[in-house]
Amino acid sequence: MANSTVYHPRKQGHYDAASEKSMNYIGKVLSKARNNKGLSLVKFSAVLKDYGVSATASAIQKWENGSNTPNPYQLVAIAQALDMDCDLSLFMSTGPAPDLNEEGMRKVADYKADLIASGRYKPESRSSRIIQFVEMPVSNLSGSAGTGAFLDEGSFEMVRFPASTVPDGADFGVRVSGDSMEPVYHDGQIVWVKQCDRVNIGEVGIFIYNGAGYIKVYDEQEPDEEQREAFSDSYGTMYMQPVMISYNQKYAPRVISAQAGFQVVGRVL
Repeated sequence: MANSTVYHPRKQGHYDAASEKSMNYIGKVLSKARNNKGLSLVKFSAVLKDYGVSATASAIQKWENGSNTPNPYQLVAIAQALDMDCDLSLFMSTGPAPDLNEEGMRKVADYKADLIASGRYKPESRSSRIIQFVEMPVSNLSGSAGTGAFLDEGSFEMVRFPASTVPDGADFGVRVSGDSMEPVYHDGQIVWVKQCDRVNIGEVGIFIYNGAGYIKVYDEQEPDEEQREAFSDSYGTMYMQPVMISYNQKYAPRVISAQAGFQVVGRVL
């Protein structure tokens, strides 16, 4: 009987789907590629429509955080939309014809084997596969994205996160409650906050207003006649009146009254 070679799919160097899934490798690659293109979740959702993929910003976020995965056809479209450096033409009926025939591909494989054998072209070690964790304080009481919920700055629990998921400069996390910041921020999502006492117009912040905590976009407006005096100092200099804006347009802007307590807790990263 002729000798035969038994193929073992788990030998060193072969793809391990279970390991890759546990590290959310595909999600991280997609998130990095999208951010490199400067596309928000909402904008990328619009781009994908041109490739025949209907996916909401929430669905894309689930792909990136590993709670869901795109199907093979969606993955091909994503790679095309993001100009990802990978050859998926084999799976595309409209893909370009291959540059080499089978004999040419064998020669390429032989040349690759020679380069590997030389030992001069080894890639850097994939240390990124070793997941680093960090403990971060997360508020036990939600920052509301709807009607408002008290945000207790002193009530936190320490939660362990992969270090790559916590942005630089984050001081603590807050759980979103409600839907007024959809489609960017979702109910139950943890947002990361840099503690500060001022935010710029157009930035998303965490605020306390009348004892309730909010995550909103910060804006300003000129005070109306009834509020002008309250927003003017003793020299007659008038200051702009803060306004909290929701992304979800079914929620009206919340204009800050001078008589009520208003505090900037931090900027959402």
